[in-house]
Amino acid sequence: MKILAIETSTEACSAALDIDDSCIFRYEIAPRRHTELILPMIDSLLQEAGIGVNSLDVVAFGCGPGAFTGVRIAIGITQGLAYPHDIPVIPVSTLAALAQQFSKRHENIATAIDARMKEIYWGLYKVNEYNLVKAIKKEKVCPPKNISSPTSGEWIGVGTGWKIYPNEIKTKFKCKIIDIKNDTYPHAKDVIQLAKSSYTNGKFISADRAKPVYLRDKVVN
Repeated sequence: MKILAIETSTEACSAALDIDDSCIFRYEIAPRRHTELILPMIDSLLQEAGIGVNSLDVVAFGCGPGAFTGVRIAIGITQGLAYPHDIPVIPVSTLAALAQQFSKRHENIATAIDARMKEIYWGLYKVNEYNLVKAIKKEKVCPPKNISSPTSGEWIGVGTGWKIYPNEIKTKFKCKIIDIKNDTYPHAKDVIQLAKSSYTNGKFISADRAKPVYLRDKVVN
């Protein structure tokens, strides 16, 4: 299987290409430079692999939540690549991709991404028997004081929301926090891991149906 993934929902810009479980990627933390970086990243990956876009089986993308412009970039590029070649696409939650980074070392992962306007994007995930994260509660955007808390287990907190609102989150968090990684961002290589499972199970859509997930009515870049 050949799968390309794009993730531009936060300050980090990344693309990854997986061919038969061998993954190469490009990644850079570059706020407001995603438009100029993402296409060269993709071209570089395809050239390194020696394939064209028409050889891809699926294109996956981080669908949000995240920065309005960043999410739109990922969808626009995905549609531009996939639609002309009738390649199916797979949307992957930005929060789930962030949690997936830690799935090999932790069973319970609480993700928080700064959403501006004194709010965070919040998600709670448990790792299943296939080493993939699954949300245990609906993802939400809210002030840190309004987070949904787990009721059991030891948890790791990841994402920029933990850096900006550590005390507010900890006050409402009912379980033990064993570690915090507050300088991490979602990565396209983790989008691929989640998309593989979706593709195998037939959970993909046509490019024209790709939509963003904002979680709030008012969008902030």
